[in-house]
Amino acid sequence: MDTGTPQGLSSSSTAGATAPAGPSLAAMMRRSEAVALPLLALIAGLAAFGVFLLLLGKSPIDFYGYVYQAGFGSAFSWENTLSRAAPLLLAALCVAIPARLGLVVIGGEGAIVLGGVAAGVTGASFPGLGLGGIALMAVAGALTGALWIGAVGWMRVRRGVNETISSLLMAYIAIALMNHFVESVFRDPASLNKPSTAPLEEAYRLADMPGMAVHWGLGIGLVACIVSYIVMERTTWGFAARIVGGNVRAAQIQGLPTGRLILGFTALAGSFAGLAGMVEVSAVHGSANGSLAAGYGYTGILIAFLARHNALAIIPVAVLLAGFEASSGLVQRRLDLPDATMLVLQGLVFVAILVSETLVGRFRLFKPETWVRA
Repeated sequence: MDTGTPQGLSSSSTAGATAPAGPSLAAMMRRSEAVALPLLALIAGLAAFGVFLLLLGKSPIDFYGYVYQAGFGSAFSWENTLSRAAPLLLAALCVAIPARLGLVVIGGEGAIVLGGVAAGVTGASFPGLGLGGIALMAVAGALTGALWIGAVGWMRVRRGVNETISSLLMAYIAIALMNHFVESVFRDPASLNKPSTAPLEEAYRLADMPGMAVHWGLGIGLVACIVSYIVMERTTWGFAARIVGGNVRAAQIQGLPTGRLILGFTALAGSFAGLAGMVEVSAVHGSANGSLAAGYGYTGILIAFLARHNALAIIPVAVLLAGFEASSGLVQRRLDLPDATMLVLQGLVFVAILVSETLVGRFRLFKPETWVRA
């Protein structure tokens, strides 16, 4: 009977990779390192940004105080932060899932904007379906994103094109296509000041979750993270994907379908980014317009790396970065800082994370075998 095990991944090989009952001390220390290094990188990035503020004559204490106040200081702040976290959760998955196969896909922004356009056009073209219309929009957005990022995986498999470069270039193409669609092909004639597709009917707008002023996009993002974790960590397909990410040559020798795994998981990652575009159209904008290119795909890169591509760790990291995003307006008003200030902060944190990646395995603290000298 077919157990769903990928071709070439025999039961004996799976059993051979099964961890012993109870984690060893070495395994626990490796997990501690996976948490400690990104956390230290985050602190280092925040400290470096504090020095940057001092050079500008601004107070780092005031800055982080305003960030806390606007992002986490009240119930309203939390609702604003969580609403902004919804697309970030899905955008980060577009980076984290391919990364488990050793791929660096950074063009999720393209899948977001095209997924949003597809969802907006679909919703305006099929009115009167109620919840079925929202589901149809979600399918359109996810399918568009899957095709867009799946094409990156196809070029990698069939032509050996570097996925980092191709996904980034395709993101620029996608933004240009989005502008063309909303300003020309699918433009609503009534949208004079800001070109957009036809507005969605009220029944196609995502409602707020019970007891809080946060739309259901947050729930979609949380479910997506949980499902992604289960797929990557608790299924044979996820196990096979991790083998490909660890050593693609070894995976090929083992007989794993590396090409199909890359295509499948890049398409899955793209579907989440396309779903993020649908959430923005349905819950925030009410139509597809230029505001879809809000940089969520690029912030998702930072979130995924800070979370070490762990789908569950993406959740708190996305909330933290969403708090920074939510506080940008207050910070600009109170400290008279430009719009690009938060981008500088994100850039410094990202550089610190990249540096921390070079330090993995270099600290004796996380190597129990070096604690006692022979």
